[in-house]
Amino acid sequence: MAKTDPTREPLPAALPDPLPDPLPIRTRGPLDAELRVPGSRSVTNRALMAAGLARGTSRLVGATEGDDTRAMREGMRSLGAGITVEADAWVVEGTQGRPRAPGVPIDVGASGTTARFLTAAATLADGPVTVDGTARMRERPIADLVEALSALGAGGQILGNVGCPPVRMAGGGLPGGPASIDASRSSQYVSGILLAAPYAGQDVELRFRDGVLVSRSFVDLTLDVMASFGAEAGWVDGGVRVKAGARYSGRTYPIEPDAQSAVYGFAAAAISGGRVRVPGIPDHSRQTDLRVLDALCAMGCRVERLADAVEVSGPERLRGIDVDMNEIPDAVLALAVVALFAKEPSVLRNIAHLRIKESDRLAALETELQRLGGRATASADTLHIEPAPLHGATIETYDDHRMAMALALAGLRVPGVAIHDPGCVDKTWPGYFQALERL
Repeated sequence: MAKTDPTREPLPAALPDPLPDPLPIRTRGPLDAELRVPGSRSVTNRALMAAGLARGTSRLVGATEGDDTRAMREGMRSLGAGITVEADAWVVEGTQGRPRAPGVPIDVGASGTTARFLTAAATLADGPVTVDGTARMRERPIADLVEALSALGAGGQILGNVGCPPVRMAGGGLPGGPASIDASRSSQYVSGILLAAPYAGQDVELRFRDGVLVSRSFVDLTLDVMASFGAEAGWVDGGVRVKAGARYSGRTYPIEPDAQSAVYGFAAAAISGGRVRVPGIPDHSRQTDLRVLDALCAMGCRVERLADAVEVSGPERLRGIDVDMNEIPDAVLALAVVALFAKEPSVLRNIAHLRIKESDRLAALETELQRLGGRATASADTLHIEPAPLHGATIETYDDHRMAMALALAGLRVPGVAIHDPGCVDKTWPGYFQALERL
């Protein structure tokens, strides 16, 4: 493994392109900065599916560019949506709920969101549609989604091993009706079905097996996007229902700055003991990852929710935390790095679903936090972190954008931290390291 010299010269203000591998992270004192983040990937992909199925033209203002959203954009194009990328918006000509079968497999790359959403959209196509992706995607489960779609009358077949892609949906429409779904591993199965459900033959009502739904707040976000495009859907006792026939209409839809990306700015403020403001996030935002602010407050940070910004200031010393992270799994990685600098142990709970993300994030976090000198122990669904002297290291990223972005934050305070394969952040934020350096 390459070693990093902790006495190296600071990086220049403008990072070279392509980035060096490994990429050294420049240490610095307390921050006083503003961080502009890209548009929300979660909102972009939900709005893309609604606009792609809608009648008429939509403008997605502020849609974000990244591997995940490109995969979703190209997938919707394959299903017949016309999409033009303009300077400030993506213009989408909808399919009126009648996607076409492309005749060749749709490659979703490493985007789990795209795989789940397009599998559901494929039920509406005029013929069979195959959804496939990277080697890691072929290890990520999709059987629970296909089983629920089958219960709603759609035909489908999993072509991969042990319930993983590729998957081939028969198309021809989604009859609808009641169904139960195992949503204990991913809320994206639920969101995918809901986004397609306005075009079902009858109302769709999903109930959650054993009453379990992980990351319910992401389903709330899906329902918000659907309502904005004209769908009628909402929670009922024990599940969620979508009215058939209340279909999407094209509209201009603004994409908020991405709270999942803003988490790294908030964490940077906490780690450095400084202040970071993220502009553009309205005080009424429903983005799920803003819930990380409650955890940072519990660790001693000061948080201000302004009309059009969020500002976080770090304390002189961080407190440890014991917190259920089920609703915000993507924020676990950044919060785990923050916990390295706390004066007491921290416990991040209810995060078993991190094991089926872009990498096995629980195992990866345990390994890489230990590589920095931290005392980290992962169990089936929990991560324990105890204070310990930290030191520099070259961090392995497992081709996982969030591992790279989160672990880089340790280098703000610990000399000698470097990130292997920094280009993996292109999945969601191609300019991340340039933004971090500008802090």
